[in-house]
Amino acid sequence: MELLLRLKATSRATRGWLLGLAAGIGLITAPVAEAQTTKVDLELVLAVDVSASMDYDEHLLQRNGYVEAFRHKDVIDAILSGPNGRIAVTYLEWAGTYEPIQTIPWTMIASEKDALAFADRMAAEQLYSERLTSISSALYSAQNLIETNAFTANRRVIDVSGDGANNTGDPVEEARAYVIGRGTTINGLPILLNKPLEWYDIDHLDRYYKQCVIGGDGAFIAPVYDLRHMGATIRKKLVMEIAQIEVAPEAAPIQFAEAQPSPTPGESPETSLLHRVQLKAPTGPVDCMIGEKVWNSRGGFGGFGLPSGGRRGRER
Repeated sequence: MELLLRLKATSRATRGWLLGLAAGIGLITAPVAEAQTTKVDLELVLAVDVSASMDYDEHLLQRNGYVEAFRHKDVIDAILSGPNGRIAVTYLEWAGTYEPIQTIPWTMIASEKDALAFADRMAAEQLYSERLTSISSALYSAQNLIETNAFTANRRVIDVSGDGANNTGDPVEEARAYVIGRGTTINGLPILLNKPLEWYDIDHLDRYYKQCVIGGDGAFIAPVYDLRHMGATIRKKLVMEIAQIEVAPEAAPIQFAEAQPSPTPGESPETSLLHRVQLKAPTGPVDCMIGEKVWNSRGGFGGFGLPSGGRRGRER
């Protein structure tokens, strides 16, 4: 497992070579599918940005948005409305190319009591931040969590929230193609903070998420244009992911990726999936490497809430 986790910091080609080597020497054993015995309606990874581009108060608003959502009747009703009446969810915090932290392990929610307990656990976790933004590392780590958990579902979703573009690690398009090629949908919650742009910010983060991050069947973004609507937007997004129901009209509308039901002649299915996330944007396509280009032109910064030794460590 330690080897698998370290693979996320390598290039895609190196990762494939190492996986082959690991399999050859017996470090990767029986197929994970055999252990996936608990049927749920949805496997959901909440992949939450904890980069230092947001201050403590903004991180607290984001965390509280998820806490309040799992305490809300709309989300609880959505969870219980499925054919199995339960989902599996985990809370993953990420920033740069360090391995993202699975703050809350996979948890099955099958009742109001389960949902409230999950919310309470989120509320009790320490807030922290780290430098840089690697959406690609978050996607690889989240997909690994899905493929190694003890659940099975017809729908698997990685829900990425963040306030910036990928600026370190593998290119985000490469990670996205890998994840949706494995049958997982990526949804996004781009946070467009209501404050002056810093040098490392990019214009139109919502467009970047639509064109460069989300993908797969029914993919969408739920943008946050005003921090006062953070909680309502998170609730809207979760209910849509769990039960495809629209709630919270006070929040900004959900924007779905455009679907292409089947490949065009001569096109591979994976390429067709990539087309699902393209915008008909009159301003032209977004440069999916813009985050790296902007960051590499300047310097960096640190974070908050970290112990004196640096990165927060956890045993999970």
